[in-house]
Amino acid sequence: MIAYRSVLYLIGMLLSAMAAAMLLPIAIELFVYKTSAWEEFSFAFFLTGALGSLLAIANRSSERIELKVREAFLMTALCWVITPLFAALPIYWSDLNLSYIDSWFEAVSAVTTTGSTVIPDLDQASRGLLLWRSILQWLGGTGIILMALIILPTLRIGGMQLFRSEFSDKSEKILPRVTQISSAITAIYVFFTLACFFALFFAGMEPFDALCHAMTTVSTGGLSTKNNSIAFYNSISIELITVLFMFLGSITFVLFIKIWHGNADALFKDSQVKAYALLLLCLSVIIFVWLWGHLGVPVGKALRNALFSVISISTSAGFTTVDYTSWGAFPCVLFLLLSIVGGCTGSTAGGLKVFRVQIMVRVTLSHLRQLRRPHGVYVPLYQGQKIPESVASSVLTFATLYFFTAFCLTSLLTLFDLSMIDALSASIAALSNIGPGVTKLVGPHGSLSALDSGAKMLLMFGMTLGRLELLTIFVLLMPSFWRS
Repeated sequence: MIAYRSVLYLIGMLLSAMAAAMLLPIAIELFVYKTSAWEEFSFAFFLTGALGSLLAIANRSSERIELKVREAFLMTALCWVITPLFAALPIYWSDLNLSYIDSWFEAVSAVTTTGSTVIPDLDQASRGLLLWRSILQWLGGTGIILMALIILPTLRIGGMQLFRSEFSDKSEKILPRVTQISSAITAIYVFFTLACFFALFFAGMEPFDALCHAMTTVSTGGLSTKNNSIAFYNSISIELITVLFMFLGSITFVLFIKIWHGNADALFKDSQVKAYALLLLCLSVIIFVWLWGHLGVPVGKALRNALFSVISISTSAGFTTVDYTSWGAFPCVLFLLLSIVGGCTGSTAGGLKVFRVQIMVRVTLSHLRQLRRPHGVYVPLYQGQKIPESVASSVLTFATLYFFTAFCLTSLLTLFDLSMIDALSASIAALSNIGPGVTKLVGPHGSLSALDSGAKMLLMFGMTLGRLELLTIFVLLMPSFWRS
C-alpha cells in the first residue's frame, strides 16, 4: 500500500519552503524599492505557508520516512504539479492582470526551467515578480539535478540505472550518503550562481539584473528581466559569460563533485561530455559558415551569433541575442534537432540527453554489424561497460514515448488554429524545456500570450512531462500502479 502520509508530509515541507522563498520578493519590494507590490506576495505567502504547515503537521510521523518506488514516483510527480499551482498566486494577484491560466503557465514555465513567457511587457512587472520568476527557475534547476542523480536511477527511468552504476557503484563511490551528494551538488550550484552573478555585475549589469540572470543562466532556464533578453545589453562580455555558465549548467554535475575531490580530468574522460562538446563545436561552425558564407554576415558578428544561439538552444536555456528564425530554414532545422537532443544527463538541461542518444547510436550500430555478419559477436559498450539489455530497452522506451508524445501534442495543438510547423516547434520546445521555438509565432520574438487557454494547458502538460522524464508521469496512469 502506498504510504500517502509520507508523501503528503514531504509535499507540505516543500510548500513551506516555497512560502519561505516568497519572503525574498517581499523584502525587495518592501525595503529596497518601497512599493506596494509586496502585498501580492504576502497573501500567497500566508496561504502557501499555512497549507504547507498543516500538511506537514497532520502527516508527521515519529518513524523515519522511507520512500519506496511507488512513493518516489508519486512524490516526484506531485512536486512539479502542485508547486506551480501555488507559485502562480503572486503572478495572478499582481498588477499585470493576467488570468490564472496565464499565471499558472508562467509558473510552470519557470519551475520546469522552460523559459517561455506570456507576459507581454516585462517592464510592467514589478521587481519582486521578476525576482520570483528567477527564484522559481533556480529552485527548479536544483530539484532537477537532484532528481536526475538520486531518484531517477533508483526508478530505472530511461536508462538511468547505467548512469547510476557508472558513477555510484562500490568501486567508485563518490560520497557515502545521498545527503552528502545533495549537499555537494547544492554547494556547487550555489558557487556557480555566485560566480555568474559577480561576472555579470563586473561586465556591466545592474546588481538586480545580474542576480536574476545568474539564477536563470545556471539553471538553464532562460527567463530574463528584459523584453529583448540578453540582446538588450549588446555586450560581448555578457554574452560570453552567459555562454560559459549555460554550458556549465548543462554538464553532469556529478563530474564537478569528482573535480572537487581531486579528479581534475573527470570532464575530459567522460564520454558524454566529449560527445556533447564535439556536437556543439560542429554545429557552431556549421551555423557560422551559413551566416558568413550564405547570408553575408560579418565574420565577428556571425561567430558571435552562431556560438550564442547554438549553446542557448542545446542547453535548453533559451536566451536570445538575435531572431534566428530569420536565418532561413536550414539553421532552424538544425536548431530543432539540437533541441531534441538537449544537454547532458544529470544537469539542468532538457531534451533526450546526449547520454541516451549515445546509447541508441551504439546499440543501433551493434545491431547493424550483427545483420552484416550474423555469426559475429558485437557487444555495444558505453565507457568500457557493456550496455545491459534492460538499459537499452529503457532508453528505447523513453525515446519512443518522447516522439509519440511530441506527435500527440502537435496534433492536439493544431486544433487551436496553429499551423503544423508552429505546433511541432511548440511541442518540441515544451517537451525539451527549451522555451523559444524555431518559428515566428513561438520563436525568440514571438508571443505565447495570444494562444488559446487550451493550447497553453497542453504546453504546460508538455513542459511537466519533459521535465519529469515522461515515464514518471505516464507510470501514474497505469491502473497497476495503484493496486496493492
